[in-house]
Amino acid sequence: MHKINKNSKVVLNNGVEMPIIGLGTFKSAEGEQVVHEVGWALEAGYRLIDTAKIYGNEEGVGRAIKDSGIPREEIFVTTKLWNTDQGYESALLAIDESLKKLGMSYVDLYLVHWPTASADTKESLNKRQDTWRAMEEIYRSGKARAIGVSNYMIPHLDEMKKYATVVPAVNQVEFHPFLYQKELLNYCNKGGIALQAYSPLLHGEKLGDERISNVAQKYGKTNAQILIRWSLQHGCSPIPKSVRKERIENNIDVFNFEIADEDMEVLDGLNEDLHVRANPYLLK
Repeated sequence: MHKINKNSKVVLNNGVEMPIIGLGTFKSAEGEQVVHEVGWALEAGYRLIDTAKIYGNEEGVGRAIKDSGIPREEIFVTTKLWNTDQGYESALLAIDESLKKLGMSYVDLYLVHWPTASADTKESLNKRQDTWRAMEEIYRSGKARAIGVSNYMIPHLDEMKKYATVVPAVNQVEFHPFLYQKELLNYCNKGGIALQAYSPLLHGEKLGDERISNVAQKYGKTNAQILIRWSLQHGCSPIPKSVRKERIENNIDVFNFEIADEDMEVLDGLNEDLHVRANPYLLK
């Protein structure tokens, strides 16, 4: 694991290469904020930018990528299908809307954002089969180089086996030491699904935990860098977010050290099934 660097790739189950680390843009405001944030990230060496329709910032993400001068094919762009766009016809329309806002002819990864078609994540309306049929068509059309899911737990992935002809390339879930989803990680690894870690920094919650600080001091790193490195060493692709330039730069400075096994065990032991976002296991 120590041989990975910021240019390392995850080879997805269809052969597409995805950068090992990316920038998340959840809660980044449309306009100058997200344009600056993405621009700083690209300058710092990030080559994966993650957005979603519900974030409301696809236009700014697309603008920042265009303004960067970096060839489009060198940047891996992810966006997501929102709950209320689930279903066959509506999903086909939604990808076109996202591409128009991004100013792109394709995305590298298109994800079903949640396993529910409800307007929020407190209820669960199942349109997963029709939605995935549209996702497979989007994939075949070339509008997405890879397709996947987000917030899918083992029951949802088991259900997919009944109707999917294309195995999801990625499952993007909340993953950090306080929500160490070991069973889900093993399931995805066995099934050839790359696990991507959102909220690797818990939106700041627990970031100052003394047990993380003790590990960080040992390596001369920040607590955030320890959490990101922990995800990497579990074979996940973390997508930390920040709107501050120095933190964006620090969050990718995680490739010049390796957390020892005994310290990984300490961090693994922090698990308390803490969801800082909604709990997808509640969605049937």
